[in-house]
Amino acid sequence: MSDKPSYTEAFAELQTIVSEIEDGEISVDELSQKVKRAALLIKICKAKLSTTEEDVNKILKELEEGE
Repeated sequence: MSDKPSYTEAFAELQTIVSEIEDGEISVDELSQKVKRAALLIKICKAKLSTTEEDVNKILKELEEGE
């Protein structure tokens, strides 16, 4: 997976990390690294959602102005 995964990839990886933590599959040694990765994935997802919201709002505004 690349450094900048797509929203779908980031969300899937985040779900995997959460499941591993909930199931106790992550050792204490790995926990910090997984939490840091999860924080990065959350930032990626939030940024993509924000960009998508802005795009949709722009399109809706253009449609309203065109009427």
